[in-house]
Amino acid sequence: MFLQFFRWFCSEELLDSIEGDLVELYHERLKKEGELKADIKFIWDVLLLFRPGIIGIKNKEYKTNHIDMFRNNLKIARRTLWKNKTSTVINMLGLSIGITSCLLIALFINHEMSYDTFQPNAKRIGRVVMEYSFLGSEESEKGTFTSTKVAPVFSSTFPEVEKGIRMSKSAAILQLQGSPVTEPDFMYADSTFFDAFAFTMVQGNAKTALNGPNKVVLTESMAKKYYGDSDPVGQGLEIGEDKTMYEVTGVMEDYPYNSQFRFDFLASFSSLGQNQNNTYWNANYTTYLLLQDQNSFGSLAEKIPPFMEKESAEIGANVNFTLEPFDRVHLHSPYSDFVPNTSIDYLYMLAGVAFLILVIVCFTYINLSTAKSVERAKEVGIRKVSGAEPSQLFWQFIGESFLLSGLSVLVSIVLVYLFLPGFNNLINRQLQLDDLLSPVFIGFALSLVLMLSLIAGAYPALILSRFQPMKVLKGVFKNTDSAKWLQQSLTVFQFGISVFLIIATLIVQGQLNFIQSRDLGYDREHIVSFPVGWSTDFQKVNTLKKELKSNSQILEVSRTGSSPVSIYSGYSMNLPTRPENEVIAVNGNPVDENFIQVTGLELLAGSNFTEQQVRQTYSEGDDDLTFNYIITESAAAKFGWSPEEAVGKEMILNDQGTVVGVIKDFHFQSLRNDIQPLVLFTASWGGRLLVKINGENIPETLDFIEKTWNKVLPEMPYSYKFLDEDYTRMYQSEMQLGKIMNLFSTIAIILACLGLFGLSSYLIQQRLKEVSIRKVLGASTFQILNILSGSFVRLVFLAILIASPIAYWAMSLWLDDFVFHISAPWWAVAVAAGVTLAIGLLTSGVHGIKAALSNPVKNLKSE
Repeated sequence: MFLQFFRWFCSEELLDSIEGDLVELYHERLKKEGELKADIKFIWDVLLLFRPGIIGIKNKEYKTNHIDMFRNNLKIARRTLWKNKTSTVINMLGLSIGITSCLLIALFINHEMSYDTFQPNAKRIGRVVMEYSFLGSEESEKGTFTSTKVAPVFSSTFPEVEKGIRMSKSAAILQLQGSPVTEPDFMYADSTFFDAFAFTMVQGNAKTALNGPNKVVLTESMAKKYYGDSDPVGQGLEIGEDKTMYEVTGVMEDYPYNSQFRFDFLASFSSLGQNQNNTYWNANYTTYLLLQDQNSFGSLAEKIPPFMEKESAEIGANVNFTLEPFDRVHLHSPYSDFVPNTSIDYLYMLAGVAFLILVIVCFTYINLSTAKSVERAKEVGIRKVSGAEPSQLFWQFIGESFLLSGLSVLVSIVLVYLFLPGFNNLINRQLQLDDLLSPVFIGFALSLVLMLSLIAGAYPALILSRFQPMKVLKGVFKNTDSAKWLQQSLTVFQFGISVFLIIATLIVQGQLNFIQSRDLGYDREHIVSFPVGWSTDFQKVNTLKKELKSNSQILEVSRTGSSPVSIYSGYSMNLPTRPENEVIAVNGNPVDENFIQVTGLELLAGSNFTEQQVRQTYSEGDDDLTFNYIITESAAAKFGWSPEEAVGKEMILNDQGTVVGVIKDFHFQSLRNDIQPLVLFTASWGGRLLVKINGENIPETLDFIEKTWNKVLPEMPYSYKFLDEDYTRMYQSEMQLGKIMNLFSTIAIILACLGLFGLSSYLIQQRLKEVSIRKVLGASTFQILNILSGSFVRLVFLAILIASPIAYWAMSLWLDDFVFHISAPWWAVAVAAGVTLAIGLLTSGVHGIKAALSNPVKNLKSE
């Protein structure tokens, strides 16, 4: 072990010449110590003793002398750190906090970058992205929605495609011990799923598990939940509102958390009855393609556009498809299907914060070390007179830095162990403590030790090892101009980082507050959303609505397809007088007569739906249905109508109907997107029930709703979410970024203050005699404080001037990701400047006041 370690520090030629001496020395240690202790001590000697290019053990005497010398260096390092307790505590505290922050951020980044690394075919899987526009329209829609036609057509047309996999995920109702349960992670997939993706089957045959309708594979945890210790394979499982019996054909291992797929049940895609290949519309599914090899992406990308150009000519619209590499989806794609994505930009921001924190702690170490150089000057002078070489002194000080960094890393690992559960709650992840013991993180920790030792210790070591002993011992030594310049530059840089992070944090929080407080055009307060089932009987839901409204705490109840928080459903609208192929892409949402009252949408012209109009869309045989529409003002503008002109017009949204009203535009999608046209249409169906309550006695109201629900709809499981929670969930990544920025910006500021506190302590200590002379000559406390703190204040001002425009520019770029956003506020710069200035005055002023109030007689005794 020790010889392998030693090879890191010297060449093979040199190792051959000294290997015998090293073995002998190691065995001498082994006789006195246990194997582990001998290894550690020997490696420690090598670390302190050797470096590339100057290693040389020519004989035993040389070896023994140098081992003794390095033992002495180690003792000196320990004594020096103990003697300078203030700087040791400041440096170790700063390094420990800084390294802890970096390790936590590194754990998070490593987790996000490890998504689907366990998939062996990740490099040759592509997710299909559809882009379409209608004839005569300059606007196009783009997303990962596809029809069921894409997979079979592409598999049979292009030799680059080995397999096509279609998927769909939704909540499903299952029967657990005779009671209905909603399972949110229920996925349908083609039988080719297991050919492309590596999920281990514990029971059953992966090749046949999904090769027919009404088959389902369970994860191990779900098999335990539904079947206990019995064998689930071959048993039946009732699924859906109609309690369709599915056969359990397999059990698979629970998938890792860092997977793009989240499902507890995997059912055969043919169970949906949607295996058509007639049209590219009805694009409600996700398609993946397994290619022959990763080089097939380029050739396939060239073939798809001309092929789709021919297909588009037949369907009367412009349709095209592109591929997203599977291994880039989580960090680089704007589209999320089954798991929310994380923007790579956010990881860059966090990595930047971690780097800035490390820079701050390194600069603190350099500042304190150079500030202490006067105190250590005589020590260096005596050692040089005694024969010490500059290189020996250099590596002695590097050894001190290494010792301090190593201890800090050990403390940091303990702190990460303690803080990781809370950090997981903050970022809503499941980072594992075991990751700290992985080779990656052990290597990362060792790299941090070496990097911090060299970066933080190199400059002070160079400065201290180059002192001229004659000047030092005569007492005429003082800090060089270059050292002072470096101290000032590093202080400016530290506080510049603090200013940058304060401004960034304020702007992120400002945008988050804007998201939370913006008038969206609808009301989301005190509205409760319940999944009611798309096929649940119209009359039963009407009965439930009436019984709920009998409670005075419940104001309105509405059945709808989607809540106003998130409406993503593609439709096309047209006029009877326009050509059939000149349609306009819009979003659509089925609603009843109470939707506008529940959501508080503003009616600009016309009237709301009536109960009779909604009933006209309900028929046992679906015959003689009559549709009515309420459109947004932007949808009316597509036909050149004003709100008043639109009322009473005939239009087509799949079926022909009448526009009865126009509502004001509202944000029914993320603020990252522009407001799109929307059509509300009468329908007797919808998968969601919205209940508006008055906000008083909420627990009692929810209890009443649950009892009424179980009485009217006992076959439907009861579950709910508040609409404002759904809205907040849309911006989960931004919310997490805000929390993390708050945390680590605070840490960075504390570390900068810690560095300034230590630096001002040493520099003011060196000026005590000057302060005493000034006091004797009549200087006031305020004047002395102004002299001592003035230099630090000037540095803080310089940091503000440099960092403010950089932070303002960077955060303006971040805000541009949102269509609707705040302007980067000028007051963020003012607040950052005020906070930083106050911190600078406070930290330096503490020592300044202490020096100004000290007894000048005591300070001048030595003179």
